[in-house]
Amino acid sequence: MNLPGSAMTPKPFSPEEIQKILGSLQRPAVFLNITCDWPVLLWTVDHLSRCLGGKAVRFRMGRRQHEKKTPLFETQCSYVEAKLEEFQSWTEGQTGAEDVGCFSNYPLSLYWAYADYKYIALLLQEKPSMFEDVVWSQFGFPGRNGRDSTLWIGTEGANTPCHLDSYGYNLVLQVQGRKRWHLFPPADTSCLYPSRIPYEESSVFSQVDVLQPDLQRFPAFRHARAYTVTLQPGQVLFVPRHWWHYVESVDPITVSVNSWIELEVDDEARVGEALTKAIVCALKTTPSNDNDDDWLNPTEEGLVGHDENMQYLNLAVGACMEKRGLTSHRDQQTQDTPACPRAKRDSRGQAKNTNSSSPPAECLSSSSTPSTMPFGPHLIPVAWNQITNQEPPEQNPKNQDRPSPSRDCDIIRSSSITQNTPPRPVSGSRAQHQHGGEGMSSSGSASDPLVLPQPGCRDGGRPPPRDRDQGKGDRAHCPVSITTNDLLQCLVHPEVIARVSELLMERVQSGTATTP
Repeated sequence: MNLPGSAMTPKPFSPEEIQKILGSLQRPAVFLNITCDWPVLLWTVDHLSRCLGGKAVRFRMGRRQHEKKTPLFETQCSYVEAKLEEFQSWTEGQTGAEDVGCFSNYPLSLYWAYADYKYIALLLQEKPSMFEDVVWSQFGFPGRNGRDSTLWIGTEGANTPCHLDSYGYNLVLQVQGRKRWHLFPPADTSCLYPSRIPYEESSVFSQVDVLQPDLQRFPAFRHARAYTVTLQPGQVLFVPRHWWHYVESVDPITVSVNSWIELEVDDEARVGEALTKAIVCALKTTPSNDNDDDWLNPTEEGLVGHDENMQYLNLAVGACMEKRGLTSHRDQQTQDTPACPRAKRDSRGQAKNTNSSSPPAECLSSSSTPSTMPFGPHLIPVAWNQITNQEPPEQNPKNQDRPSPSRDCDIIRSSSITQNTPPRPVSGSRAQHQHGGEGMSSSGSASDPLVLPQPGCRDGGRPPPRDRDQGKGDRAHCPVSITTNDLLQCLVHPEVIARVSELLMERVQSGTATTP
């Protein structure tokens, strides 16, 4: 099926060429002129409404004006079940219950609506032929179609809180309307104050409202590097693994389709996710005075007991160890090249550099060097917004008295938008290891303590050293109240989880794990 104007239009890249590009891209980029003949571009809300008939869809309702400088998490939203026909009438300004159903309780001027994360395989299970409308095979994924994708339908203002996805990378096709993406590289994780509350498997949320940041509470965010792009219909956005992203709809109605592409390193990420789930559920299900918040994201289907969470963790570790064993076996069978020692990886799945005088423990060859990206009219790198996240002058009248920023986010910035790798932290500094997710010195010494940004520190890094002569009397003026969530922010911080995951697998591999 060819869309109007798309017949016989040559594609700028073949599926094989796109696979090579995706294998080398290390920053977000937009593909153009690939999807011009994809039938999914006809999936407007009007078209989907006719296809679904009277089938109800769950919408998340969010207030357009919420408490400033705090993210609007899904646990703070309302939810309605409605037909797409009712949704469309509501966006056109109709208000009667007979026309808009449950939307009649939500004035369009005060609320936005978002039918997010809808599995197409479930939504269109009565119309499986529509799966073929999504042609991911043209990106080099034979057989991948709508069955392996999700659908997102929203109004202007609908948004997804800033987060990173634990698994794979993301391909996003814009179908109707426009969406603005704000992306941040994995190296800036400490500047985004990661949190697992609310808890959702495979999602790490930021505590920062990236559009209206509270720089008094989250000072390191001023050093986060934002890459922004407004995605147009027909364009496909590539979101690399572990890139943070905040997404907002900018047109009255938006429709998009995405697919997460799995990677081999996801086996290690599953260990971290299983470990996180076991810790979060163990602490948050324990009765206490401060465990009265809505900590479980509505996307989670429910809770299971600790025994089942531990079983999940054991399965994840076992699968990862088996994969490592198979990889080692293949390396040993290779006769033409020296065996390549398997590199430890950080929370971003990137190889750790355990020797400051040598490259990461990966086999380096000319074939492993990323090829030059064919950036141009058909592949555009997402631009880095060099406007820093500084406080307005009236909010920060004494900049000269402010402590200097933490080296956790001390960045060498580059103005080039065509380079393949984003600017990196200062070489040789603690920031290089902090952002890399290592939590160890360049020599790999466990005696070098992990340093995490502390919310109470104005510079986002180490707290100022206490005078040795300060007595206990001073502490009375600085009461401490550590909550369960405060404890969790440290225990399940991505850097900590990555290290504990490695320790668990080392324990299993050495045979020192406790047997039941």
